[in-house]
Amino acid sequence: VQFIPERFEKTYFNWMENVKDWCISRQLWWGHRIPVWYCGDCGEVICQKDEPQACPKCGSARLSRDEDVLDTWFSSGLWPFETLGWPDKEKMATVMEKHIGLAECFCYDKKMAGFAALDHIAEFQDGKCPVQLMVMKCDKFKGKGFDAFLLSQMWDCQEDRERIFRECRYQVVATDMLAAALPALERANLDADFLDALAELYPTCEAFYFQNCGKLLLAEDVRSHQINGPDRFIRFGVNVRFFTIQGTEDMLIDTVGMSTLFLPDLQYHFHDMDPNWVVNHAYNVASYILANDNPIQDGETIDGVADGQIRREIQWKCQYEDALIQPPRAVLDIYMGPFASGRR
Repeated sequence: VQFIPERFEKTYFNWMENVKDWCISRQLWWGHRIPVWYCGDCGEVICQKDEPQACPKCGSARLSRDEDVLDTWFSSGLWPFETLGWPDKEKMATVMEKHIGLAECFCYDKKMAGFAALDHIAEFQDGKCPVQLMVMKCDKFKGKGFDAFLLSQMWDCQEDRERIFRECRYQVVATDMLAAALPALERANLDADFLDALAELYPTCEAFYFQNCGKLLLAEDVRSHQINGPDRFIRFGVNVRFFTIQGTEDMLIDTVGMSTLFLPDLQYHFHDMDPNWVVNHAYNVASYILANDNPIQDGETIDGVADGQIRREIQWKCQYEDALIQPPRAVLDIYMGPFASGRR
C-alpha cells in the first residue's frame, strides 16, 4: 500500500492502532436513518440497504425501523429533475480548489468522490487531519421521510415546493466529515464554499435540501447570491421556522441549524408583533452569534425591535432553556418584553 501524500501514513496507522468504539447514531429528527429494522414477533435484527418486507427468520411483517440517524454533520442534497452526469476527476478537483482552496482527491470511483480540504485541519487529542468533503453519485430520489411538519417549514421555497417534490427524480448527497472539530466560523465558511462548489459542479440541479435544518432552496438562489462571509451559512444553512399556538394569539419563531456549529439556536415566543420583524431579528442575531463565537451570556440583553427596526433603546433579555418545539436542544430564548408570551 502506498500513501499519497506520504504524511498521511502516520495518521492512518495512528487510527488503526488506536481504534476506539464510536457511537454512529444520534437521536435527531433529521438525517440519514440507520438501515436497521426489528421484528416485532421474534426479535430478529435486520440490517440491509433496502427496506425488508418480512422478517427473514420468522416471516413476520411486523417490522419497525430504528429511529436513530447516522452521525453525520453537514449534509446537503442536490435535487435535479434529470439524472446528473458524474463529473470527471480533474473537473471536480479544479472546481473544489476554486472554492475551498487547496484540495486533494483521495477517493474517486463509480460511487463517490472524496476530497481532503488541506487548508482546513481538524485537530483531535491524538492528532490532526484535513476535513473530508464527500460527494455521492447520482441516485434515484424517492421523496420518503418528508412529513407534513417538515414540509410546512420550507418557507424559502413555498411556491416551488410541491412542483419540486412532484418532478424531482434524482438526488446527489454531499457531506462533510471531521468538520465538527473546526472552529464554528471556519466550518461555516467551508460549508458555504462547498455549497458554491456543488452549485457549479451540477449546473442542472434544481434545488438544494439541507438535512441539518430542513431547509429547501432553489439552486438558482445559491448560484446568484451576492452574500459574503459567514452570512452565507446563515442564509443557506439556518432555517427560521414559524408556528402559531392553537387556541391563542401566540406565535413562536425559532431557528434550526446553528447547533450544527455547536452554537445556540434562537427561540421567540410572542404575540402582537409582525412575525416578519422577528424573522429578520433572528437572522441578525444568528449572524452576530456566529461572527463573534456566541458572546451572549445567560441573563444579558440584546437590542429589540420597534416598527420593524432594531433599536438600541429597546432591550430584550436572553436566557438559555430547552426548546419548546422539536428537535430537542438548548436554545437562547429571547424575552420580548411586553410582546413576550408564556411563563418565564
